[in-house]
Amino acid sequence: MNTPRYPKVEVQLSGEDGNAFFIIGRTTKALRQGGATAEDIAEYQEDAMSGDYDHVLQTTMSWVNVS
Repeated sequence: MNTPRYPKVEVQLSGEDGNAFFIIGRTTKALRQGGATAEDIAEYQEDAMSGDYDHVLQTTMSWVNVS
C-alpha cells in the first residue's frame, strides 16, 4: 500500500455521511489542521473534484490516512 502524502493526518469516514462534498470538506479541514499549505489544499480539492465518487475516495486516500 502506498503512503499518503500527509501520513500523520487522519480522517475518519467510516460511519459518516458518504457525500463527496462532506468527504472533501472534512479532508480539507484535517489537512489545514495538519499543516498543509494552501497550495496543497487547493491541489487536493481540484483533484478530488475532477472525477466521480470513487475518484474522491481514491484521491483522499492518496493524501491522508482514512479510517
